Amino acid sequence: MSYEVDHADVYDLFYLGRGKDYAAEASDIADLVRSRTPEASSLLDVACGTGTHLEHFTKEFGDTAGLELSEDMLNHARTRLPDATLHQGDMRDFRLGRRFSAVVSMFSSVGYLRTTDELDAAVASFAEHLEPGGVVVVEPWWFPETFADGWVSADVVRRDGRTVARVSHSVREGDATRMEVHFTVADPGKGVRHFSDVHLITLFHQAQYEAAFTAAGLRVEYLEGGPSGRGLFVGVPA
Repeated sequence: MSYEVDHADVYDLFYLGRGKDYAAEASDIADLVRSRTPEASSLLDVACGTGTHLEHFTKEFGDTAGLELSEDMLNHARTRLPDATLHQGDMRDFRLGRRFSAVVSMFSSVGYLRTTDELDAAVASFAEHLEPGGVVVVEPWWFPETFADGWVSADVVRRDGRTVARVSHSVREGDATRMEVHFTVADPGKGVRHFSDVHLITLFHQAQYEAAFTAAGLRVEYLEGGPSGRGLFVGVPA
């Protein structure tokens, strides 16, 4: 599933309105990076979306870049960060021609990879863009044993004169979460519209994430908690 124009249009409005604290999350990740790489001075945000984390990472690290698959999300990032270095690309196979102190992927974006081969390829690409002594940080999706089958979520947010209602229903479908999401958007100038998305997000096992890091030549640890309660994987060159 790619985040296309309708979803990209309300993405920031919804998550900021719901209280997601991108600044605090970026600060925590920066502290984590520096705990492993004290002299870290550059960062690549993979699956950077609309650039909201990247905006705050840029305040923490002078040299940053973002990679995003969705052109619609990337357009919002370009508007938010007109001076940023932004690349359109696939996390499974990208070549930027440079390396970074840290490579991070937030908000469970790796869950959209469908197989362990794809997960291995993505983490290998992350590792290939690391400077010596650098660090990779990945926020995973739920593990099979921590996913709540049948989960229903509902929120209404109001921001900048617009109202967005979002309801979702998540069920297990094989080795993945099938999340059906419906949005109703009310805008004073455009009226009311509705759209829906279906997301398939892979329920990788913890051991599968760890195997991907190991195969990429990284020593990995799993930290519980993290920005969304799903933990963080942290890898440094072995």
